[in-house]
Amino acid sequence: MALGRVIKKWECSMKLGLLSAAMLFVASNAMAQHAHSSVSPSETGQSQFAAIAEIVTLLRDDPDTDWAQVDIQALRDPLVDMDNVTTRASVERTVDGLSVTFMVTGDDVVASSIRRMVLAHSPMLQGSSDWTVTAGEIDNGAFMLVQVGSDDEMSQVLGLGFFGLMTIGAHHQQHHLMIVVGRPPH
Repeated sequence: MALGRVIKKWECSMKLGLLSAAMLFVASNAMAQHAHSSVSPSETGQSQFAAIAEIVTLLRDDPDTDWAQVDIQALRDPLVDMDNVTTRASVERTVDGLSVTFMVTGDDVVASSIRRMVLAHSPMLQGSSDWTVTAGEIDNGAFMLVQVGSDDEMSQVLGLGFFGLMTIGAHHQQHHLMIVVGRPPH
């Protein structure tokens, strides 16, 4: 009888030991996977989708989000414009001293996107630099005239080109959030 109790205690402690080992293994494995999560893909796919996904995550993480004001379609439209301008527009550049003019053109759909993007972004570029930036509509698109104060600044503008200049100001992310919640982005 005493031997039976010893065996049962031994079996019970073996089960507890195995259970503890299994739990430790599972916990270690989960922690290892979590620790290596940086090697997991983080891009959510195509860039417009990624921008929308980023905003959706921010909105869902904010308990004060007023969902009645959220309009993801309002964000999608300028993202389409960005894609049209970046992938389908043609740019011709003319340099005159410390000024450079970018003539940005495309077909009818792209021309509308060009006008919206260039006219909205030019004041942002001027506000983020010491340059004078002027923009206006032309047939099939828009022009952007950038006037700088030195040869070094001109080298920078020419190196960046039209598309690089369009990124200056890092206002796009906040701009996206403002669009989605119905606030004026400019």
